[in-house]
Amino acid sequence: MAFRKFFGRRDNAGGGTRFAADWLIVGLGNPGEKHVRDRHNAGFWVINDLAKRAATQPKMTGSMMAIGLGTLAGARVALVKPKTFMNASGKAVRQAQQWANCGSDRTVIVYDDLDLGVGALRIRWGEGGTGGHNGIKSIVNSVGGDFIKVRIGIGRPLAGGEPTWAPEEIAAYVLGAPHGEDRRIMDETARLAADAIETIIREGPEMAGNRYNRKEPAKAGAR
Repeated sequence: MAFRKFFGRRDNAGGGTRFAADWLIVGLGNPGEKHVRDRHNAGFWVINDLAKRAATQPKMTGSMMAIGLGTLAGARVALVKPKTFMNASGKAVRQAQQWANCGSDRTVIVYDDLDLGVGALRIRWGEGGTGGHNGIKSIVNSVGGDFIKVRIGIGRPLAGGEPTWAPEEIAAYVLGAPHGEDRRIMDETARLAADAIETIIREGPEMAGNRYNRKEPAKAGAR
């Protein structure tokens, strides 16, 4: 994706602007204290990091999201945590695009991915599969798939030493908290994802992908 072409685009997401921004950054997760450390809330972790950098704090606005405005990489950003629960994320994203007046080409969605190993990171712009992620399915159904994706690997749960696709095993895993080395890796990857998002804003998603895409996490103590 050419840098010039990317920044030459600017879609209008519609009326109802309340939080005008250059970029809309949405982290996916489930609301409520009991879900704070869930693997499924990795997108919220990244928003928390970005909010500190942008000197803002997303606050509950309306019934569907917490949103905060700040500055990242010299641009005005709207940082959003949907409060609709994962399966209805698309409703919040559609409203957030209207409120921020940002089209999908200026919308970044950051979320967990079972099909990437723990600590992997992938940045991609444009149409693609949902990977079975209910939040992404909801967003694609609501606004289409032409947004920027930042995927944080959480790995798959194991059954008998092998990756499993059993719904009950997956539900328990994604709604559980990582511990030990997995927690360190995921915390480090969330920080890296925040760095990548700043690069997306400054230089575009292709450059961010070239710089930050990875299959494996950094080793403990690595710089």
